[in-house]
Amino acid sequence: MGQTRTPSRPAKGKDRGGNPVSRWFKALGLFVSQILDELRKVVRPTRSELWNYTIVVIVFVTVMMALVAALDLGFSKLVGLVFGS
Repeated sequence: MGQTRTPSRPAKGKDRGGNPVSRWFKALGLFVSQILDELRKVVRPTRSELWNYTIVVIVFVTVMMALVAALDLGFSKLVGLVFGS
């Protein structure tokens, strides 16, 4: 009963789970399994939702192209008036 308790320390390298190569493969396996777990949670859109999203993107891009084209035309006319070309 008169013994003093000293904290035990694991040998160097043992506390990290083995050699570096096996730790790397364990980490890679864990990473891949976590990716697969997350992909199982993904909800894919239905055909009609995908069609609606596609139409929205096409309309948005068309509107933005028209806006940029109008600004480009307006600025080129303005520069032509200011510098007289």
